[in-house]
Amino acid sequence: MATQAIAAPVIGGLGRGTEWVAEHNALLLAAQRRGRRGPTPEALFPKRIDNSRLVKAIDAARGREMRSFAYAMAFLLSLIMVYGWQHFSAIECGYRIETEKQQMQQLDEQNRQLRLTKAQLADPERIDAMARNLGLSAPHPGQVVHPNAAGDANTPAMAENHPAVPAVH
Repeated sequence: MATQAIAAPVIGGLGRGTEWVAEHNALLLAAQRRGRRGPTPEALFPKRIDNSRLVKAIDAARGREMRSFAYAMAFLLSLIMVYGWQHFSAIECGYRIETEKQQMQQLDEQNRQLRLTKAQLADPERIDAMARNLGLSAPHPGQVVHPNAAGDANTPAMAENHPAVPAVH
């Protein structure tokens, strides 16, 4: 192609046709093939290189630079790790606080329900109505006996423990 591109303007200028250019290119290609005499062999020959006697020159400035760079990177990495630890700890604390708030709300609601139930169960009118349904009535004077009462029924009495007396048959 390159020979055709170079040869065409020169030969075309002489008044010859394109057939002559094609013939000329064919002749050049045949001459190149004869000069090659077959495919070009590619052979790789190993070359043994002995680097055991080479000594690397120590560059003190480069070593200092690399150490200072390593220290700076370690410091930055530690700062990033501390920041990440604090960040995730704060997120975890936030979740824990929300969980405890929900638990407090549940316990407050349960406490409110229990107080309401206690108030309903301790209502004197309810207790009186239940007693009347069971056939109970208010005690008559003298019906209530206080043990160890020293005359006055309203005074507090101390509980005493008396040993059991064996029954004789």
